[in-house]
Amino acid sequence: MKLTAICAALAVIGGLAAPAQAAEVRPMTRGEATVQTAQAASNFDRWREGFRAKAAAAGIQRNVFDAAFRGVTPDPDVIRLDRKQAEFTKPIWEYLDTAVSDARINNGRGHARRLGQTLAAIEARYGVDSTAVLAVWGMETNYGSFRGSNNTIRALATLAYDGRRRRFAEEQLIAALKIIQSGDTSPANMRGSWAGAMGHTQFIPTSYLAYAQDFNGDGRRDIWSEDPTDALASTAAYLSRFGWTKGQPWGVEVRLPAGFNYGNIDQNLRRPVSRWTQLGVRGLDGKPVPNYGREAALLAPAGARGPVFMIFNNFRVIKRYNNATSYAMGVGHLARRIAGAPDFQAAWPRDERALSRNEKAEIQTLLARRGFNAGVADGLIGPNTIEAIRGYQRSQGLVPDGFASTGLLRRLRGG
Repeated sequence: MKLTAICAALAVIGGLAAPAQAAEVRPMTRGEATVQTAQAASNFDRWREGFRAKAAAAGIQRNVFDAAFRGVTPDPDVIRLDRKQAEFTKPIWEYLDTAVSDARINNGRGHARRLGQTLAAIEARYGVDSTAVLAVWGMETNYGSFRGSNNTIRALATLAYDGRRRRFAEEQLIAALKIIQSGDTSPANMRGSWAGAMGHTQFIPTSYLAYAQDFNGDGRRDIWSEDPTDALASTAAYLSRFGWTKGQPWGVEVRLPAGFNYGNIDQNLRRPVSRWTQLGVRGLDGKPVPNYGREAALLAPAGARGPVFMIFNNFRVIKRYNNATSYAMGVGHLARRIAGAPDFQAAWPRDERALSRNEKAEIQTLLARRGFNAGVADGLIGPNTIEAIRGYQRSQGLVPDGFASTGLLRRLRGG
């Protein structure tokens, strides 16, 4: 389906289509379309020549630049995807159903057997558990099955030309040119996602320059090859750099005592494990949680109705790879399942419907009207919104878990 047709369809679905009589607007003639296309090409050429000077100042040779940009034009799909914002996001349990599916667990175990010697060598060199490296690979590209087919130079050039994220895109584009100039890969082989993430474990170019490894010793840091060795070693090097502790779990499912103060459940509220033990937090076996690290925090991703976890430093290290809590849980849980650990024991509130972004923004607006400042009503549930929800819940005699739910929205609407 053409992009124009998709936009038209979405407009109708969203109730934004113009009245029927507006359908008589004169379509663009072929000549007008040609002029518009020529103007866009001219604008891109002007941006490219301006960027050429920046690349030269960063040490990029002219022949490398010309080879990388040969035939490159803006990609309208990249612009569309960059501007797209999902109206709905999956609840954490649905996300984990996919991220840690039986198929992904079994495939991970198969790769663990097939690549056993390589993974053991990587673990020995970098001190990062091989199951964690496998889990990142599984999460990012389903073990190399979906590495992305976008030309990285074209994708990043499009983002830079479009301008919404120009500084980021130009920084990544210069890094990509440095990779090509180093001889690690060619412009044609440098492929990945529409946003510029590359290879088996989806490194952005600046991360590649800082952390990519030539583990197999062939003289190239090849994260694009069918052989995932360099990509897996690069991921281990990245996790090691940010403080991975070998043998430490990302988190442990726990039980809370009756009347526990949910205000203590905050990823940034780190306390010694002994302190959590004093407050009555226990493992599922009823015993105190072992001291896996100096400090730990509590996480209740589905509020009071779902499982609760004690999370350790490795959870924060995973979030350096991708800052989403759901992603870090997915990697951590997939790693444990590959290693043979069981699924979570507490049930998720699967009867809870996912809120749309507009509904989340409405919660933020209604909270502000009642004196609980959630910040900008942008439909993104962050620390300010969670704290505002907790304040409202306390004022209503509810469990202050900070969870944005349909029940909370109904209550706020009611008054």
